[in-house]
Amino acid sequence: MIVSASMLYDQYQKYGDPAGKIMRMRKEGKIIPLTRGLYETDPEAPGQCLAGAIYGPSYLSFDYALSVYGLIPEAVYVYTSATFEKKKKKEYVNKFGRYLYRDVPSEVYPMGIVIKDEDNYSYLIATPEKSICDKLYSMPPVTSVKDMKKMLFEDLRIDEDDFSRLNFDDILQIGNGYHSNNLKYLMKYLKGEKCK
Repeated sequence: MIVSASMLYDQYQKYGDPAGKIMRMRKEGKIIPLTRGLYETDPEAPGQCLAGAIYGPSYLSFDYALSVYGLIPEAVYVYTSATFEKKKKKEYVNKFGRYLYRDVPSEVYPMGIVIKDEDNYSYLIATPEKSICDKLYSMPPVTSVKDMKKMLFEDLRIDEDDFSRLNFDDILQIGNGYHSNNLKYLMKYLKGEKCK
């Protein structure tokens, strides 16, 4: 369970030294620091379930989500999340893993997110379609549909059959909100595919 320092101080206010009690709990491994003033009580908690609490509002996306959905062949050991209007990338490292956060446009931030429940935790993760949009937004710009296809199928190594099973309408619906060359060329490519 995720607990804040203020929750612990309230819980142990009857102790003469609540700060000392919290320090002993840390040393004994009864609470594990996530970030300043935030702890996890379960040493076996799944790392992905903690990402939104460590820094937010945020949802899991980019490489982590693409790997979860099997869209990229690599296993990803970093919890990558999207934020908005934070203006800079953030990174946190704790016992549960490495957590990276980067902005997406606020216009598209709330779109294409689902809630997952796991081990008595709930967390937010982008849909496969949103994960691709977020990832492409974070990559260097391309200048043609041909380059976009290369980025998708060679650079990211997304399987073309898996890609063809995505909901293109969802991507087309949110793609404009990124105001990005990469998304512009992705949408041109998808419109061409839909016309086939």
